Amino acid sequence: MTLKTRKIDEVMIVGVPGPNLDISSSDAFKIAMAPILASDRKVVLDLGDVEFMDSSALGSFLTCLRQLNAAGGDMKLCRMRKTIRNLFELVRMHRVFEILDTADEAAASFR
Repeated sequence: MTLKTRKIDEVMIVGVPGPNLDISSSDAFKIAMAPILASDRKVVLDLGDVEFMDSSALGSFLTCLRQLNAAGGDMKLCRMRKTIRNLFELVRMHRVFEILDTADEAAASFR
């Protein structure tokens, strides 16, 4: 899996490819995220291209968040489609992750 990355100040913005992030791609996602998590402490996942996500993807996000938190960092989410947002609210993950509308807003929220 290839992740599109860019920086806004010291915040790494990671574009998660779509349309699906599920059991068939969640391991590849974690592998692709490993170097980012090793080098950056402020990470934003841009979910604008993700149309479907299952519980394995949610687990991958939690793994990344835990790793960042252990290193003194944090991860936020942005550009989430309504269907994905509904899933986060259903399983109460919106209480775990800060969800913002745009990458710029997410990067600014780290200040």
